[in-house]
Amino acid sequence: MGHGHGHGHVGPARSGSASARHVRRLAAALAIGAAFMVLEFVVGFATSSLALISDAAHMFTDVLGVAMALVAVALARRSGPTYTRTFGLYRAEVLAALGNVLLLFGVAAYVVYEAIERIGDPLVVPGLPVLLAGLAGLVANLVAFFLLRSGAKESLNVRGAYLEVLADLVGSVGVLVSAAVTMLTGWRYADPIVGVAIGLWVLPRTASLAARTLRILFQHAPRGIDVAKLSGQLTELDGVEDVHDLHVWTLTSGMEVASAHLTVAPDAETSDVLAAAQRLLAQEYSIEHATLQIEPRESARRCEELTW
Repeated sequence: MGHGHGHGHVGPARSGSASARHVRRLAAALAIGAAFMVLEFVVGFATSSLALISDAAHMFTDVLGVAMALVAVALARRSGPTYTRTFGLYRAEVLAALGNVLLLFGVAAYVVYEAIERIGDPLVVPGLPVLLAGLAGLVANLVAFFLLRSGAKESLNVRGAYLEVLADLVGSVGVLVSAAVTMLTGWRYADPIVGVAIGLWVLPRTASLAARTLRILFQHAPRGIDVAKLSGQLTELDGVEDVHDLHVWTLTSGMEVASAHLTVAPDAETSDVLAAAQRLLAQEYSIEHATLQIEPRESARRCEELTW
């Protein structure tokens, strides 16, 4: 029974792990977010502004989320594959993203609940301090947004922190709007209404990140890869009679993995079949790490006896 695997390997150089540049940008975003989070909390509670408190709460999730991202990246970069952790700790990034999702859902629910409670008896909120704090928060979020934007395309974990900053960026705009309306008109409902809007705005984006994270944790096939089509293409390769036990999944963002058993004809050259299958996976599906088992007909019968 022959077997082979793709040319790729799971290691720190793969695209799923954040680069040193992304780590530095995460650290900078963390420092900026922490400083302005404290400012918004202090001013928010001093003025009883729910919009500012909710924005500070979102910024708290930014800070905690980015901190979790940094820890996850450090684990993934420094703890490569071992005999006990054969895939290393790359999934730490996915778990950190899931933690960010839970935080965002929790904060959004709290803000909506607190805002509804206040709508019946809105407080008088001084507009100028809220406006200045909201403006400072907007600047901080803009800086963090541009720091994390490029890394969000490569790492699901960095994307989780990026989405939190994006949500808080919109929240800062909402704070400015509520403060301006309060200053110009004295309308007391502006603050709680904006608080509700901030909470509701972040939920769809959080749900999208949750769906992507859970797809990885449940080892679903990556989006954009038609596994049935892939099976058919492998079957059509010269010398291949059957394809079974085909699995395609994502280890972490940017790391797609595949495994399969290929039953070959008696006169097939196994090395040629293996090379053709690896080439197909790499060129058409960008899957460099694939474990492929080449089986003669007799050995393939054992697979039919397995229950899963």
